Amino acid sequence: MLNDVPAPSSELFEGGGEAGRLMANTDWAATEVGAVEQWPASLRFAVRTVLVSRFPMVLTWGAGFLQFYNDAYAPLIGAKHPAIGEDIRDTLAEGWDALAGPVEHAMTAREASWLPRLPLLLERDGYREETYFTVSHAPAFGDDGSVAGMHAVCTEVTAEVVAERRQEVLRSLTAAGDELGDEEAVVARLCAALEVDVLDIPFAGVWLAQEGRLRRVATVGCPASALPPTATLADLPTDVSGLGLTGGRWDDPVRDAVVLPLHTPGAEGPAGALLLAVTPARRLDTDLRDHLSLVASQFTAALTVSQAFSAERRRAEALAELDRAKTAFFSDISHELRTPLTLLLGPLDDVLTDPATQLSAPVRDELAVALRNGRRLERLVDDVLDVVRLEAGAVALDPQPVDLAAYTAELTGVLRAAAERAGLALVVDCPPLPAAVVVDARVWEKIVLNLVANAVKYTFVGTIQVVLRATPQGAGALSVQLSVSDTGIGIPVEHHERVFDRFHRVLDAQARTREGSGIGLSLVRDLVQLQGGSVVVDSAPGSGSTFTVRVELPTADGQVGEPAPSAAARGTAAAWERDIAAPAAPERDGGGGGSVLVVDDNADMRDYLARLLSPRFAVTAAANGEQALAELAVAVPDVLVTDVMMPRVDGFDLLRRLRADPAVADVPVLVLTARAGQEAAVEMLEAGADDHLAKPFQSAELLARVTALASRSHRRPPAHGDDGSRPAPAGGVAVAPPARSVAVDPVGPVTGPTGDGTSHRAHWRLAAGERAPGQARAHLRRMLADAGVHPDQAYDLLVAIGEAVTNAVEHAQNPTEPVVDLLVEIDEECVVATVRDTGQWRERVASMDRGRGSTLMAAVGQVSVLPGAEGTTVVIRARLRR
Repeated sequence: MLNDVPAPSSELFEGGGEAGRLMANTDWAATEVGAVEQWPASLRFAVRTVLVSRFPMVLTWGAGFLQFYNDAYAPLIGAKHPAIGEDIRDTLAEGWDALAGPVEHAMTAREASWLPRLPLLLERDGYREETYFTVSHAPAFGDDGSVAGMHAVCTEVTAEVVAERRQEVLRSLTAAGDELGDEEAVVARLCAALEVDVLDIPFAGVWLAQEGRLRRVATVGCPASALPPTATLADLPTDVSGLGLTGGRWDDPVRDAVVLPLHTPGAEGPAGALLLAVTPARRLDTDLRDHLSLVASQFTAALTVSQAFSAERRRAEALAELDRAKTAFFSDISHELRTPLTLLLGPLDDVLTDPATQLSAPVRDELAVALRNGRRLERLVDDVLDVVRLEAGAVALDPQPVDLAAYTAELTGVLRAAAERAGLALVVDCPPLPAAVVVDARVWEKIVLNLVANAVKYTFVGTIQVVLRATPQGAGALSVQLSVSDTGIGIPVEHHERVFDRFHRVLDAQARTREGSGIGLSLVRDLVQLQGGSVVVDSAPGSGSTFTVRVELPTADGQVGEPAPSAAARGTAAAWERDIAAPAAPERDGGGGGSVLVVDDNADMRDYLARLLSPRFAVTAAANGEQALAELAVAVPDVLVTDVMMPRVDGFDLLRRLRADPAVADVPVLVLTARAGQEAAVEMLEAGADDHLAKPFQSAELLARVTALASRSHRRPPAHGDDGSRPAPAGGVAVAPPARSVAVDPVGPVTGPTGDGTSHRAHWRLAAGERAPGQARAHLRRMLADAGVHPDQAYDLLVAIGEAVTNAVEHAQNPTEPVVDLLVEIDEECVVATVRDTGQWRERVASMDRGRGSTLMAAVGQVSVLPGAEGTTVVIRARLRR
């Protein structure tokens, strides 16, 4: 029951904050509700409830919709506050169309409304603003129970609605940017994605930089003609009111736009520009600017990825073109090689197989070597051609009916002699299959031989087993499984996947030979996959390896062919058999020219070198560096001739061990290498070689170089003990000292090297021994590098000055001191090297002259020779290349 005693007006508005004070100061008597003292109790209670609430509330009363609201409601009407006591229909005139229906329904039906996220047009800040409210309207009852007004509770959710909308456009832009493509296509997709945010961005345009200007690529929300086709960044408009375009929630004229440059990493200027129209229904405040910047950042990110993608695609296209050119080159060169190979192998085979041909045993042996290695070369050419065809997808299979079990056994048997000579048991388990199959015989040959040869190469003790099995696979097909197992060194698990990659080698893996193209297992994988099969390896270090090929092959109907291993396959097998053979016994009838130790893992090359050198030298052979060290422990040769790529101990390791052992450190070494050019020469000399010779070489040049080294060896002062005797190699015997003995270590640097940044000077005094040229090169190499001398010229200088030092050692007779002085001065323009000995020069005999000293010195610059009573001085002056 309502209290009949009205509260004083001062108490009614107490605690109502600013709204309460405004109500207290309002002349209510002039309004239709009358003086406060005359208000019905229901109005008093309703006003008091509104004022004390902290939730936005508004109350209207009477037919004039006079409004009462609290402090929480005031910000919702902005600049229209204060409006207490005024008609709410006037206050919210611009949005009343949206409110009138719900208010009328609540008052007439006496039923509260619930309007979540109601879009409402307000002009509370001087413009037609887009706002959103969640509102509930309820009837307000008078004292007599009739509807006297309307009671509304509301909350503004504009920020929440706008934030969700902006998140959605950013998601759309991200999705549009995920699809790779060229720059124009990508930014056009992103521009189209802005359609989901027309309330914030009524229209947009994007430009990309091209030849110093911005070229329009795409627009959305407006005709393309409304925006300039080309412009500079400064020309793009920010005042777009003249375009006559509308937008926003209330479709008002669009007046403003924001132009944002698109900067990508590494670009000097902007890669493009983005014009974003600003909705007229929102103020361009910090939040809206941040949103537009985020939109631009999506364009920048997508543009960056697109540019990277385009660059990668261009690189891929260039690589593909390069690969096509490489494929064409190898295809052409391989085909060109086959013609001369045919003309080499055909006549050789004819001569050797013709019983009417009378050949001496040495000639027949040499022709057999040529034929054997020609067939090895033929197989390598075939492998290269196969790789090229596989890369180009141009392999044409020639399937034929084959008894696969018998053919596999025969192919394996080709390598039986090599395996048995290596001390390995070769087990072939190939029982007859349920049916013959259709397969390319040459392809199957390459698969089997590569796998078995690989097993022989990496197995030193034990067994190699070849197993072939097949099971029916539906009508007209067999599932064939070929396994090649060995008890070899094994493969670490981390290399299982890469072992089939071209040119991949397991570091430090021990093998019978270092020879090989590096494409064997890769070729196996590609040829198996070409037939729809697979190949895997199961292996562990020290436990051997098992390579398993699985392929489904059609069964054969009718007559079965009997293919035989190719001549190239038999030639390869013969070469394997030769390489595995132990080195021939030493040939000691060398005609008094000294002794030579030949080290090479290729048996044919060992025999060839021995035949060339044996008329002049006593030749001993070793198959690798390990065997060579054992030979050196027995007898020290006058010259060592070694290959570089060998198993167990290679040429570089052999040189390091040789130079580290005082007993054999001074043995002259000639390195035979398959690499030619200055880099290879420098590498050999740095490793400790005295000379190097690139394959293929002329026999006369080999003999001349070995003879020159041997003649130096006869005059070479050895490392010596206290009694002048030469230390014995490990496990060997002492070697008697030669007549003349001089310390081989350098006396040391006299001055320097010194330098002030523009000039360098150094003076070394070297012992006049055979190691002096190498020591001179070692000192000079560092000095020339510090002085910034061009590498090519530095190499030429090293060779020339080394020759000058060699001449000083070998020409000087009766030196007053067994030393050679080397003075080098480098300034900004030239290098001057002075080599001085303390003896009288003599003419070199033919065996001493390598025929290149004066030529090499003259090639680098001006050379002057000044003989005198106290010695001979050679000056080399070379202008620097910059």
